[in-house]
Amino acid sequence: MPRRSPTAALDALLAGNARFVSGAPQHPNQDAARRSELAPGQDPFAVILGCSDSRLAAEIIFDQGLGDLFVVRTAGHVLGPEVLGSVEYATSVLGARLVVVLGHDSCGAVAAAREAVEYGSTAGGFVRDVVERVTPSILAARAAGLTADGDIIDEHIRHTVDLLLDRSRLLSQQADSGEIAVVGVSYTLTEGSARIVTARGELPQLPDTARPEPAKQEDQDTANA
Repeated sequence: MPRRSPTAALDALLAGNARFVSGAPQHPNQDAARRSELAPGQDPFAVILGCSDSRLAAEIIFDQGLGDLFVVRTAGHVLGPEVLGSVEYATSVLGARLVVVLGHDSCGAVAAAREAVEYGSTAGGFVRDVVERVTPSILAARAAGLTADGDIIDEHIRHTVDLLLDRSRLLSQQADSGEIAVVGVSYTLTEGSARIVTARGELPQLPDTARPEPAKQEDQDTANA
């Protein structure tokens, strides 16, 4: 089977999400025939690095099936060596052409990191490690003057995309050569919709979403009047 281009892969995900949002999913590639077809090997068209939140099942929200997506999930979609290795495996060995960082609103990991920065609260056990890995995104958002929850979530998604390409020379080279594209996507829990936040690689008409401008002091004074 010919490999889908990064653009075609993204189109397939967005089309599947549109079906999911409208309440008319097709549930493709989920029958016994597909199961047998995949037994000798897999050929996913995209790799999803998503948050582990139980409400964020990639195959469901993008209306895909067995063998379509290579999914890596951690709380707050934080990165470690095993995550980087898994994503590199999906692109370099399995041939996935699209890497998606999938975040969402009401993210517990982001909320915990925000509380740690703003109030000095600390988490116990290895949860602290997750919070510490999200903290740079919170600090970057504060430096940019971002305060709204949605803007902070978007900043964390952008930060993860940047970190993927900064830490993995392989992924960076693949993106520069046009072999893969990397996109950051934000999912809305209530609506079920997926929105592109940032894009890297050869994806026409998908520029990086600009960071919102912080409110000016006079605007804040007017809002508080």
